[in-house]
Amino acid sequence: MTRLGDLLVAAGAAQREDVERAAEQATRTGKRLGEVLIELGAAEERDIYRQLAAQRGLAFAEFDAVIAGADPHLQEGAPPRFLLHNRVLPLRLGDDCLSAATCEPDGDFTQLAFALGAHRLELALITPTDFERLRIALDLGQRASARAARAGAGAGAGPGAPGAGSVRDLLHHDLDAELIGLLQAILLDAIGERASDVHFELYGRRVRVRLRIDGDLHDVPRYVLTPAQLSGLINVIKVSSRLDIAERRAPQAGRFTISAHGHNFDLRVQTQPTLHGEHAVIRLLPQDSKLLDIEDLGLSREVAQHYRRLLDVPAGLVLVVGPTGSGKSTTLYAGLGVLARDGTRKVLTVEDPIEYAIEGVQQSQIAPEVGFTFANAVRVFVRQDPDVILVGEVRDGETALEALRASQTGHLVLTTLHCNDAIDAVQRLLDLGMHPNSVASELLAVFAQRLAKRICPGCREPATPSAAILAELFPGGAPPGLRCFRGRGCARCNRRGSHGRVAVVEYLPAGPAVRRAISLRQPVDELREVALQAGLLPMRDQALALVQAGVIALDELPALLPPERLAPERHGGSELLLGALG
Repeated sequence: MTRLGDLLVAAGAAQREDVERAAEQATRTGKRLGEVLIELGAAEERDIYRQLAAQRGLAFAEFDAVIAGADPHLQEGAPPRFLLHNRVLPLRLGDDCLSAATCEPDGDFTQLAFALGAHRLELALITPTDFERLRIALDLGQRASARAARAGAGAGAGPGAPGAGSVRDLLHHDLDAELIGLLQAILLDAIGERASDVHFELYGRRVRVRLRIDGDLHDVPRYVLTPAQLSGLINVIKVSSRLDIAERRAPQAGRFTISAHGHNFDLRVQTQPTLHGEHAVIRLLPQDSKLLDIEDLGLSREVAQHYRRLLDVPAGLVLVVGPTGSGKSTTLYAGLGVLARDGTRKVLTVEDPIEYAIEGVQQSQIAPEVGFTFANAVRVFVRQDPDVILVGEVRDGETALEALRASQTGHLVLTTLHCNDAIDAVQRLLDLGMHPNSVASELLAVFAQRLAKRICPGCREPATPSAAILAELFPGGAPPGLRCFRGRGCARCNRRGSHGRVAVVEYLPAGPAVRRAISLRQPVDELREVALQAGLLPMRDQALALVQAGVIALDELPALLPPERLAPERHGGSELLLGALG
């Protein structure tokens, strides 16, 4: 039998060095290899169980496949403790055959088939996350069916009555009494689909539940709710996050935590009153994900080298900027990981929220209710003998001023801003009231970034580039070495063609010419011209390099860059880059 680690490496789902490290830890701790790989963030749960199924000669199934046509009443024929202990769920019974799903690849469930009156067993292996999703869905369906039967007693419940169909149908009815379980089911769906956010929306009488996956919103048609049910579900969310359920006229923000299969998630909640009623958004932040190395961010070799070099500088200001959800914190945490491993410098952070706990880094959470803000934290930090200070976000002039003062007093300061590009970051500091000379003297570099959908490696194939996009990118004609790819769609990416995201970065080093232009407060367009001449690496160049390498699709570029940035900003930049790669 081929070893699981070898199967994962051959499928491109894990790196050999990660497998070897996980194997050593599994031997030392007595845990399973797959379990350790997931803990280390070295492989995804779905990939591990797909290869476990191949190794054991089992069928691997996705959640949507196993829930379709599942009969929730089959569970009544087996002891609940047996099903839960053995991690198996019966799905369908017909033609003397029982279909069941399990997340235990070595289990023997023949007796379950006999207990339910079948002589054959069709077993599908699913992930532990999907097992929990399925268990809750079956329970919801069973309860909804029971209520529908009670409601229809005396009137006759025919084949078309609620409760006579599959779990997929049953989830469409009478969920108001099971709102806690429903919320848990939706959150497990989000975790299983790698979603970053869950949206609960109301448009007239229509309720939408949507997940943001790889940057795009996708409807979850499995849940068909009434406005009253949505209102009850939002109340459950409010109670979980300690919000005022009586307040429906003003936005509210809160948070709560959940655990799923050994992983902890911090859930940030935002409610919003709208024309038709309250909406809610839940952002999922995994608390025990693997801390990425700088090389894992997707930066070009040149930009990654610049980033590492900046972390050795004794004092100055480094900005990582971009819109909300562009991975700024992930980039900064990669740098903190380098500093933590160094061990010779004291690193203090003030954040909102603390997204990852890093050993060797002193991290603090802001508490505005007691006056502990970003600005006040920096004022306190400089008296604690730090070498590096990370400020989670510059939101106002007071925080910007304290960050600059900290860099002036001999500290390396890392922070973020919400800006569109590297030059806009400079203008933003000036708009916050910072003196041009202070910005010019302290600024070391700006990383401006956005996230692009990464082509699924399991279904990547050559693609014909869009003529319209090529015309914008290369007004004088596309270079001969240009290659384009796309994701065809496969089981690994749930037919979407993308799997995960990658940072696309613009890098501005603050050299003498740039500092002089900032001091003179030159207009944005002139400052960008100076920066391009002085070594600015435009986002367009890195985006095209990622297209050429088959990491992102060419169609992603219009979503990353405004029209004026799609065309070349300097002669020969991207064309030379493409030539070097091809």
